[in-house]
Amino acid sequence: METQNKSQKRNRIIYWIFTIWMALGMVSTAIVQLMKNKDELANFTNLGYPAYLMTIIGVWKLLGVVAVLIPKRPLLKEWAYAGFFFVMSGALISHIIVGDTFGRTFPALLLLILVIISWYFRPSDRKTAVINPSEHV
Repeated sequence: METQNKSQKRNRIIYWIFTIWMALGMVSTAIVQLMKNKDELANFTNLGYPAYLMTIIGVWKLLGVVAVLIPKRPLLKEWAYAGFFFVMSGALISHIIVGDTFGRTFPALLLLILVIISWYFRPSDRKTAVINPSEHV
């Protein structure tokens, strides 16, 4: 029992470290995108995306961070994590396709890894309930 409590405590610490790091990364990149920073605009156009996409992604990142950090609402959190996964894996793949350097690709890779680790270590009260169909027959 004590080992299980230590494991849960360790997992909770890992969850919060990576979740806060992910949230800070998402908020900071969202702000840069919403401000239409010239380097970020050049980055977007180099990837072949229109400038208005920066606003859409920036707003969704901010809303996703709120969804992940607020208590309760596990289904909303799952949607936010899915959105983060899709946008960051899409960014990573886009950088690879256009042949960007590792330095330009790494931020997307890092945020994708943070999303995955945060999602994996989320506490049970932040997960959706799994329904076993055989129990409801």
